[in-house]
Amino acid sequence: MVTSKNGHVYDTIVVGGGAAGIGVAISLRHAGIENFVVLEGNSVGSSFAMWPEETRFITPSFPTNSIGMLDLNSIAIGLSPAFSIGVEHPTGMEYAAHLRGVAEFFELPVQERTRVLRVTHVGDDFRVDTDEDTLRTKNVIWAAGEFQYPRQDGFEGIELCQHTATIPSYKQVDGDDFIIIGGYESGVDAAYHLAGRKKQVLLFDKECPWEETTSDPSVALSTYSQERMRAEEFGQYVKLFPDTPIQSVVQVGEAYEVTTKDGQLFQTTTAPLLASGFEGSHKLVADLFEKREDGFPLLDENDQSTIVPGMFLCGPAVRHGNHVFCFIYKYRQRFAVVAKAIADSLGLPAEELEKYRQWGMYLDDLSCCGEECVC
Repeated sequence: MVTSKNGHVYDTIVVGGGAAGIGVAISLRHAGIENFVVLEGNSVGSSFAMWPEETRFITPSFPTNSIGMLDLNSIAIGLSPAFSIGVEHPTGMEYAAHLRGVAEFFELPVQERTRVLRVTHVGDDFRVDTDEDTLRTKNVIWAAGEFQYPRQDGFEGIELCQHTATIPSYKQVDGDDFIIIGGYESGVDAAYHLAGRKKQVLLFDKECPWEETTSDPSVALSTYSQERMRAEEFGQYVKLFPDTPIQSVVQVGEAYEVTTKDGQLFQTTTAPLLASGFEGSHKLVADLFEKREDGFPLLDENDQSTIVPGMFLCGPAVRHGNHVFCFIYKYRQRFAVVAKAIADSLGLPAEELEKYRQWGMYLDDLSCCGEECVC
């Protein structure tokens, strides 16, 4: 028998207090589930607060429109960071404050500064070991996000690079010439801000996301980034190298040599900046999921593990077929699905949740723009 120190058994434990964790916790409330807790390793929204100071949401925020569509960056119906913050493209710090306000408004049971060490499936329950306690629960929703887990593999010498996720502000980065490896949103963001400071930038990508014609924002650059690439200083100070994967990075004295796979050699006096994306926290519970061919967790129709009942996934790591739920407005569609599945397992009617589930279905029908796009 798995027991908490105080003997309490939760119906659900949510791991992560970011957009996914707070959003699905609201859905649990709407489903009539009260016996749950949200465990956050730092503070609510802390991953957003760690963004570089200048970085903003690429998806715009609007309070509403004539047909009642949700703000792209909202995590529940009736909420809009545009209304609470008054900014179209909020910074990470601003959005973190929004999430904290939402958690307080819904009086969510959030336990901050509680680091989850492991999740173990024992019998019909789960044991969640934290740095201070051992908790017991019937269900676990893993919503720990990805920003704190940058991807740092792919070529020799990658450890010599500085990941953009570790930069507090581009104003604090020393140097006059920069090499950025990775040309998707984070890479373009870094190049834009450095060009604004009149720094010379070489931007490399193994593909060419700025010329993708697909409607899927998981592949093509956002309009916000494309617009910034047309800025005068970006064109003056940034040189693009599409379809140019990196072979290696080596340090020679105080300089760094970057070699591409086609044999080109480039030098910079500052550590190359790495905009290679994120591994994601889901790898910390990989043993509780089967694995897809692309390495992401295999989920059933309720975003539940196919091998461990009661283990759910929320957030940007959710995948279904070719659908990539990597933005807030994508993965929030799954909150009601997860909450309803848990409510059903507990024998709760979840009557209030039904309108949210139906709203999500309405949004799917209204905004679907192709097999590979979940808008």
